[in-house]
Amino acid sequence: MHIRLINPNSTASMTSQALDSALRVKQQDTKVSAVNPLDTPVSIEGGADEAAAVPGMLAEILKGEMLGVDAYVVACFDDPGLHAAREVARGPVIGICQAAVQVAMTISRRFSIITTLPRSIPIIEDLVSDYGAERHCRNVRAIDLPVLGLEEDPVEAERLLVAEIERAKREDRAEAIILGCAGMSSLCDRLQATTGVPVIDGVTAAIKLAEALVGAGYTTSKVNAYDYPRVKEMPRRNCA
Repeated sequence: MHIRLINPNSTASMTSQALDSALRVKQQDTKVSAVNPLDTPVSIEGGADEAAAVPGMLAEILKGEMLGVDAYVVACFDDPGLHAAREVARGPVIGICQAAVQVAMTISRRFSIITTLPRSIPIIEDLVSDYGAERHCRNVRAIDLPVLGLEEDPVEAERLLVAEIERAKREDRAEAIILGCAGMSSLCDRLQATTGVPVIDGVTAAIKLAEALVGAGYTTSKVNAYDYPRVKEMPRRNCA
């Protein structure tokens, strides 16, 4: 089984960190590779960044299809281009937000999500609604730290996350916490040990879901919505 983890932004160190998280939980005989486009934003923080990242991400999936990759994990919590990615891939394509939400709904009745910047809150709230989890998600919170700040000052990032998790436990009565950024994945175990609440990382959740789907023989439906894109021909112009 070959799962390809795609970081839609162009920051290679974030790709490496997400891959490390994936390798910790994968089955022994599962191959996990990781790539990122080179011409996309260095971080994805809003709709414009998402739109700029999708073409490069789709190109990486098409490369994976030629190599026989079995499933893909989109390692950005905004799940950018997820539906488009499923149109071009034969195997499952898992977004880390959707995977984390599904895990949270399985292991808890109520959960909260903690992301980086406040501008990401409405994007994530819409995703939660799209995934049918609006009633279960108590709150979407932000630590007001840019994505790249997670790497630049990991000590401060962890301090802010611990404080926000404690507030979510107290104010939201959250029974589980989802980390709303792939760049937080390396902190998951320490945050859980410190706060005593289940902390869910979307990268590891998506890897395990991908393994389960591939192992069970499930592929992406090619009936109607997720069918391969139609090949278009340029209209011919009449010559005078």
